[in-house]
Amino acid sequence: MNLHEELLTIKAASEWASEYTGRQITTSNISYLIQYGRIPKISKNGTVLVSKKDLIRYYSENGNQREHEWKRKLGADLNWALSFEGVKESERTKHVHRLHPYKGKFIPQLVEYFLDSHVDNFKRNVYFRPGDIVLDPFCGSGTTLVQANELGIHAVGIDISFYNALISNVKVKEHNLSELNAQIYKLSQKYRVYLTDSNHLAFEDELKTALSEFNALYFPSPLFKQRVRSGEINQDEYGQSKEEEFRAIFQSIAQKYNVELFTNEHGSFLERWYLPSTRKELIFLRDEINQIDDADLRYVLYVILSRTARSCRATTHSDLATLIDPVTGPYYCQKHAKICAPLFSASKWWNFYTRDTLSRLWQFKRLRTPTFQHCLVGDSRTINLLELLQKEHPALAEMIQHRKIRGIFTSPPYVGMINYHEQHEYAYELFGFERRDELEIGPLYKGQGIEARNEYVESISLVLRNIRVYLDEDFDIFIVANDKFGLYPTIAEKSGMRIVNEYKRPVLNRTEKNKDPYSESIFHLKSL
Repeated sequence: MNLHEELLTIKAASEWASEYTGRQITTSNISYLIQYGRIPKISKNGTVLVSKKDLIRYYSENGNQREHEWKRKLGADLNWALSFEGVKESERTKHVHRLHPYKGKFIPQLVEYFLDSHVDNFKRNVYFRPGDIVLDPFCGSGTTLVQANELGIHAVGIDISFYNALISNVKVKEHNLSELNAQIYKLSQKYRVYLTDSNHLAFEDELKTALSEFNALYFPSPLFKQRVRSGEINQDEYGQSKEEEFRAIFQSIAQKYNVELFTNEHGSFLERWYLPSTRKELIFLRDEINQIDDADLRYVLYVILSRTARSCRATTHSDLATLIDPVTGPYYCQKHAKICAPLFSASKWWNFYTRDTLSRLWQFKRLRTPTFQHCLVGDSRTINLLELLQKEHPALAEMIQHRKIRGIFTSPPYVGMINYHEQHEYAYELFGFERRDELEIGPLYKGQGIEARNEYVESISLVLRNIRVYLDEDFDIFIVANDKFGLYPTIAEKSGMRIVNEYKRPVLNRTEKNKDPYSESIFHLKSL
């Protein structure tokens, strides 16, 4: 190392990088670069330091290059400001937005951009004001409803999926958090007794210790990742050899505790994707939750247990979003660059998610505005919104009767992309919820052919025509869609509407492995 090379602490590096790039770079961002071998770590007197020269190299290579490359491939009309590149991860997943994972949801900053009262060079008018009512006919996990509440706007959601509506309503409803905390304590106490009577935790503890010692020896971080990136180590060959070496240690520990190491590939979802010990724990917790009389608290606990169950599926960390094959033993993990193993107990995630959920609900409680939000379960093509709302939320129904809905902010399903019931299949099976897969619009199993596209156009048009009666005469509709087949001009025409503007934005924070440049449009529709 050059003696005159300037070294920075992680905090100083984040401040310098923020000024250098013109966007917020947190200490977590710098730690990530070190952990994943993007820049080398320098230790001095027990303090972690980084070189300013290495930071300049990294940000020069990865700064505006992505914006230029994406605009070259996707068009110069790409509105890079709508990428929200500078928004840190904790803001994209703030408070209740991370109560439960959900494929295909938009980030809250995008909703806020169109619902709030600011204007800029792209958004030249204010479309929604405090006290207005906004509708999301494809509510998903409730992002529009949550942001509407933050901004003092009333909101109604509709979703065909019972579980999507449950997640949305748990997010926006005001809960008795003291009573929820008490219920979690009682439930966790019973769970601890159950675990004491089994050998699940003892096995997991010994396995965790063995993994930690093995990985520290053969996969030291961040040195191992740096050696992989430099080409010094062939990650696949080395990882596979060490996986085989650790398997003998794993088998010895499993035999000691008589742990079942199998899943039933021809069984139900829970039998196929959960190891027996984990599955038994989830069912135990489910049965205890079902005995709670308060439906509101029961639904919050369903969400916590569902989030726990999702994290405990017997798969690799890399395949958690899209399941491929069950994993019943140790494996070399590409994501973490070390040997990992599936979970044989749900306790770690249950304990974490109970605390996390309470914390997020308290955070949102402090931000809440005294407005109404509610998600209905129904088919937006045919739903009688007022009739159903009068049963479930009379105050919102009365409000709509008197002053109509100001507009829509929504993101319909994309053609042939996701089966929305299947993404929460574990929850539907665990809780016995009714499924309505056959009513999904544009599901994955129907593909993206001409017939599927025509059916999609007709379905979205039916939704817009059905809900138009509830809208203000001078409505504003914003639809987020990746319209690669050019369907929305036809949809607007068939709905008696016109597209008055199209905002094109890059989608940077995708969970899929495919990181190719990808954009979506926000179509602004008004009456003809």
